[in-house]
Amino acid sequence: MRGLRWKRATPRASGSRGGSTSRSWRRGWAAGLATALLVPFGVSMAGGGAAASAAFDPRAFDFWVDSDMGAIKTRVLRAANGNTNRVVYVLDGMRAPETLNGWEIETDIPALLASWNINVVMPVGGMSSFYADWNAPSEFFGIPAGSGSSTGSGGLNGFTGGPGKSYRYTWESFLTNNLRWALRDRLGFNPYRNGAFGLSMGGSAALTLAAYHPDQFSFAGSFSGYLNISAPGMREAIRLAMLDAGGYNVDAMAPPWGPQWLRMDPFVFAPNLVRNGTRIWVAAASGLPSSSDPPSFGTLNGMMLEALALANTRSFQVRMATLGGGNAVYSFPPFGIHAWNNWRDEATRMLPDMSAHIG
Repeated sequence: MRGLRWKRATPRASGSRGGSTSRSWRRGWAAGLATALLVPFGVSMAGGGAAASAAFDPRAFDFWVDSDMGAIKTRVLRAANGNTNRVVYVLDGMRAPETLNGWEIETDIPALLASWNINVVMPVGGMSSFYADWNAPSEFFGIPAGSGSSTGSGGLNGFTGGPGKSYRYTWESFLTNNLRWALRDRLGFNPYRNGAFGLSMGGSAALTLAAYHPDQFSFAGSFSGYLNISAPGMREAIRLAMLDAGGYNVDAMAPPWGPQWLRMDPFVFAPNLVRNGTRIWVAAASGLPSSSDPPSFGTLNGMMLEALALANTRSFQVRMATLGGGNAVYSFPPFGIHAWNNWRDEATRMLPDMSAHIG
């Protein structure tokens, strides 16, 4: 098995037309959802499989901003030509650490963006947050955080302390208010016609930011996002993923099926994106491993999670088509799993289009 490799085909991006639905992706959605619900703890909706290697970039600097959540660190990498007009927010996945943004840890994409004369804004932290304003601090059964000890297993860390447990996550407010104006006032960054993109949790969040803050975001990109979170079974799939990614409670984020939950669902707020004319890039791979995804349990997990993201993304594509949304580009590579190598490749494909629609 060690020598086994899968042949990689050249990915291709489709245009803005939604096309027709097919039985095959419906079956894929059902299979992916069932698998995601059965995956044991140790699996995350935020990654797995092969990863690029980059880590700390000495050209970036820490940018601290006060907020309702306390002082929040953002990593900033300036555009190569020194302009302050072109700005992109790069959003992490569900396992977002408190040290660096995953895009800086796992890829060279921030450096690539800077070489395209784009200022890169990388918020740090927000594990399992969906970059949303939560209903309450994450807790279970009314028991406050800090009542337990870390076990090393995300699924058993629900009673331990940590960001978003001792206080209420207010990430959307931070990104669209505190951070936005601090970047303008302290660095001179343009607060209008910015871009935002992210993977998995961050992909869904990028579309949310653009839908409700169109003056700030003229472009949004979602890679392997969960874009139909009100579909049957999706809330429970997210519940399991958030338990695994730090022991967070989805019910603290938003009560089930209420206005707050529906506001976070790209399938529901799709009319906003059409009405705003936001340029969006929406991508999900097939879930089939590429040549850089070696046979492993991690690859298998990444295959299953990407199949679920693909089903959600196809559903969102159909929804946009019924609304006449010609402002979207869709990319469905024939190979790729829920992993950093896939997202790095997708960011590279998206870059020319994003560059043309910001600033």
